[in-house]
Formats: sequence, C-alpha cells, structure tokens
Amino acid sequence: MQDYPLQQRSIGHLLAAKAAECGGSVCLTWGQQRFTYADAHAQTNRAANGFAALGIRKGDHVALMFGNHPEFLWIAWGLGKIGAVAVPLNTAARGDLLHYFLAQSDAAWIVVDAEFAQRLVEVLPQLPHVKGIICRGASDAFASCVVPVIACATLFAADDRTPPLDAVAFSDPAFIIYTSGTTGPSKGVVSPHAQGINVGRYCAEQYGYGSDDVLYVCLPLFHVNALWYSCNAALWAGATIALAPRFSASQFWADIVRTGATQFNALGVMASVLLKLPVSEAERRHRVRQSMVVPLSKQTFREFSDRFGLQVTSLFAATETFAVTIYRADEPPDKAASAGHSHGLSDLAIVDDDDQPLPSGSVGEILVRPQQPWISMLGYYKMPEATLAAHRNLWFHTGDRGYLDADGYLWFVDRKKESIRRRGENISAYEVEMLIAKHADVLEVAAIAVPAEGGEDDVMVYVVCKPHATPSEAELIAFCADNMSYFMVPRYVAFIDELPKTASEKIEKYKLKQMAVRDLTALWDRERAGIKIVR
Repeated sequence: MQDYPLQQRSIGHLLAAKAAECGGSVCLTWGQQRFTYADAHAQTNRAANGFAALGIRKGDHVALMFGNHPEFLWIAWGLGKIGAVAVPLNTAARGDLLHYFLAQSDAAWIVVDAEFAQRLVEVLPQLPHVKGIICRGASDAFASCVVPVIACATLFAADDRTPPLDAVAFSDPAFIIYTSGTTGPSKGVVSPHAQGINVGRYCAEQYGYGSDDVLYVCLPLFHVNALWYSCNAALWAGATIALAPRFSASQFWADIVRTGATQFNALGVMASVLLKLPVSEAERRHRVRQSMVVPLSKQTFREFSDRFGLQVTSLFAATETFAVTIYRADEPPDKAASAGHSHGLSDLAIVDDDDQPLPSGSVGEILVRPQQPWISMLGYYKMPEATLAAHRNLWFHTGDRGYLDADGYLWFVDRKKESIRRRGENISAYEVEMLIAKHADVLEVAAIAVPAEGGEDDVMVYVVCKPHATPSEAELIAFCADNMSYFMVPRYVAFIDELPKTASEKIEKYKLKQMAVRDLTALWDRERAGIKIVR
C-alpha cells in the first residue's frame, strides 16, 4: 500500500495521487453508477473551481445539508481542494437547532438538498451573514429568497483543472463537524485535513484493506464514522466505496450482495436489528469478510460472526480524535467486548474526577494523548473555554468512562454523564440497556437517571417493543430481576414507539430525561406497583 508523507495528507494531494496511481479503478458506486478514481478527481476539481468562481476562498465556511449522495463527497472534497471549510449538517436539524448550526459556524454559503429547502428558508431571515445558497434539485421554496440561489449543477459545469495543491496544507482546517449534542449544546469540532486522512490511513493499515475491497457505506456522510472510517479508509487503500442512501434492515443483505461488499461499519443498534431479522439466504451469500461494530458486546461478537460468517472488529474514537484503540480480527476472542488497545497512536489514562490515575481494572474517565502530530482536532469553533477544558492537564478528556485491563485493552463502560448512582452503587446505563435488549420482545432500550429521594438517582428505561409484542411492565421487571444485579433493576418503565435519535443513530438521552422528569409522577413505578426485588 502506497504511503504519503504528512505534508501530502490533504484531500487534494490524496485524490490527485490516487488518480495518477489507479485512475481506472472504481472509486465509488451509487446504484448502477460507477465513478473511477479519475472521475472522482475530475468531479472534485469541478466543484472546487465552481466554488472559486463564486468567490469562495480559502478559509470560508460552507455548510452542507443533504443526505448520502456522491455529490456530498465531490462537494466536501472539492471545498477541501481550495482550502474552504466544509460544515456537514445533521439532516434532522430544523428550526432553532438548524439556525444554531448555521449561525455558530459562520457559514457564508449553504449547499442544500431541495428536500430540506423549506427548513432553510424558515431560518434564513435570522442569518444575515449568508451570502448565497446552492441547491441540489428543484425547489419553489426559494422563490422569494433575498440571497442568490444557484443550481448545484452550476458547480459541476466548471472545468476540471486541478487547483494548486500546495495552496492547502495538511494542517489547514477541512471540516467543522458538530458533535451530536446528546448531553448538551453541540460543539463544532475543527478538524485539519491530516486528521481525517490519518484516520483513513490507520484503518486501512490496521484492518488490512486493499484495492480489492468494497466498503459498503450506509451510515450518514455527515458523521465521521462514514466519512473518515469508511470513505477515507477506502481512498487510502485504493478500494471502492459502495454508497447507499441510508441503512435499511429489509434491504441490507440484498444490497450487500448486489454491491459485492467485503466490509461495512455498523453501530451496535444496527447489529442488534440485523440479528433480529429472520434468517435469509442472502446473509450467507455475501463476500463480506469484516465488519466494524461500535460499540461491541461479547454476545454481539459471537452471534454476529457466527451467524453471518464474517470477522468482527471494533475501536474507540471520537469526532475530536482518531482511532484511539482498535480491536482487530486477529485479537484474542476473550477481548471481543473491549475496544481493543492502542497500536502506537496514543497514550491512554484512566483517571478519577481530580485527574488522578487509577489502577488497572478501575473505572474512570478515559483520557487520550496523541503520539503523532495533526491527528486530533484543532479545537472547538469559537469555544476556547470548552477547548481548554477538554485538554485539561495536557490530556484530552473524552467524557467517556472505562477501564484498562492488565493487558492494556480498553473496556468502555458508559458516558461519564450517563452513569447512574443509586443507593451508593454506580450503575452503567450501557449495561442495563444491553441486558434488557436480550428480552425476546425488546427492539431497543435506553436507560437514564431520574431524581430519587435522598439526592441520588433512580433507574428509568424507555423501551421500544418489536412489532406486535406487548410485554407488561411487570413482566419486563421480572426479566430484569432474573438477569441483573438487584440494584440495577429499573424503578420506572415506559413503552415508547421510537427513541429520539440524531441522524447518526445516537439516542438523544437529554430529551428522554426531560420527558421523564416532566412525567415522573405519571410513569409506571414498580415501587408503587408493590413489586419487591429480592437481593
């Protein structure tokens, strides 16, 4: 596999190099369409030159609001070629949240899919800094728009000459990517070119991706899992990106077979959904050799690998960082529920609330210190205090809790703010969820802390049942009592049609907490129901 020095780890250099090395190889598939590496280089050049013709320059911020589509990549990478900064937006954003993203990021231009045009029009009057809009597809929503509205096709009508590669450095900002904001206001992570490129490089090397691989991408491109850990990994390896509009459980294995995929990334909830599908012929007719599942439980590891006949890998990472630890296919199976270990990119520490190191096996906050330059974020956009707080005492504070075992493997426990303290016991919301998810009638579950008498917490769970399943609250509590420590058994249970999620499938627990606190006296309460848990 060809390597490139740090000075060439910008998207412009990488695409130009791949066009020269393997220009005739397929870079991306989209349905029946095929784009070679030469096509990808040309398309991103056209986008870059199209933006430049509109007066967009190095350092300008351009927001992107549309779903998975090849043009998302051509535009994001084209902006990178001229040193402009792409701001991918969660397509679920609307109203105040959408306004927040666009205002906080100082986006001068917005590229939007016609599907989301009306949402944009509703917030534009409060965005005087926006200079223009580029729309993909036709929409009447912009009929009375006071800023210029340009068809996306205009960008790709520009010439395909390569912008000057050395005008953009590996250390220049490439993206502002907003964290999911599940525990508070979203922060804009400013990422240099080398950060995302290094993620792709590292994944390709550690997981052994090659030019014959086809990486299936159904997670949203505005999230780094898809953008860096799949697309950039494929670019580095000279492999093929098989892009899909979204995750569809019913079409998943047919899509995998049709595209000839050899690898895909999955969230833990996706793996759970796939395991609950009826057995099909396609699920073993595929070419997939490897799947990266995050987070990964030991049970999921066994069931997923055995049922679907593939290698399961995992890692620990954040938008602000890189692949901090990796669990590879050749690691010991008894470490499968871990996030792997550091392979030389970082130092790790587990600390208490005072940043004091904890011994092996003790649970604390996970701290990270990179061992290579330019593989982490530059900071949070316009949030210097938050940036400094995150890097307190010269370590990046992830806000996640876990422990290191005697062999240096990292075991994720939960988010620091999602741990539940009940009657002197610390409870992992993640573990409560994993145990309840084993119930035959449960599709999804989210555990949260709610206020309890005496100043500590009680455990509350929101449960999504499988279609046509109607378990009672008492039945679920009995299952919990049989499968977890007495102090973990939820006090409150609520059945819900669907969990609130970001478009990257992260559960928005802060919304659940707001609902629970508001409705606490009306919720089903096992203590009020007279159910006692035997210790």
